[in-house]
Amino acid sequence: MPKTAATLLALLCLMLLSLPMSAQLVPHGNVYLGASYADSYDVTVRYPFKGWNASAEAIPLSRYSFVGLVFDASGLYNNTHGVTQYNFVLGARLAHAYGKWRPFVHAMAGVQIASVNDVRYHPLAVDFGGGVDYKLPFRNFSWRLQADYVHTHLLSASQNDVRASTGIVYRF
Repeated sequence: MPKTAATLLALLCLMLLSLPMSAQLVPHGNVYLGASYADSYDVTVRYPFKGWNASAEAIPLSRYSFVGLVFDASGLYNNTHGVTQYNFVLGARLAHAYGKWRPFVHAMAGVQIASVNDVRYHPLAVDFGGGVDYKLPFRNFSWRLQADYVHTHLLSASQNDVRASTGIVYRF
C-alpha cells in the first residue's frame, strides 16, 4: 500500500509541475478560415472572384518549429460568368514569430477543379504565397492577411490567379 501511495503521489507531482511548462511549448499547428478575393487571368479574359479560403498547418518537428506542413483549400466563385474554382494544395510553410507578428511564406502544389457552365476541368495547380498572422488578445487566436499566386496549365492554356485572403487563425 505505501508503495502504491508513493507512486501516485509522484505521478500527481509530475503532472502538476508540468502544467507551467506546457505554456512554453511550441504550438503544434493551426487552422485558418477566411474570406478570399481573387483575379484570374487566362488567355484573354480577366475574371474577378469572391469566395473562401481554409488551411490546416501541422508543425511536426519541435526542433525546427519554423517549418510547417500545410494543406490549403479554397473555393472561388464568379456568378456573372458561371465560373467556379476549387483549389486543393499541399506543401511547406516557413514562418517565424516576432512578438505578436508571425510572417510566413509557402510553396504548395495540388489540383484545381474548375467548372465553367457545368463543364469541369482538373488542371494541376502550383501556389506560391505568403502573409502575416497578428496575435489577438484572445487566447490562441490570430488574424491573418495572406496573398497567393496560383498558376495552372491545362492543354496549351495557362491561367494565372492572384488571391488575397483574410480571416481568423486558431493555434493549438
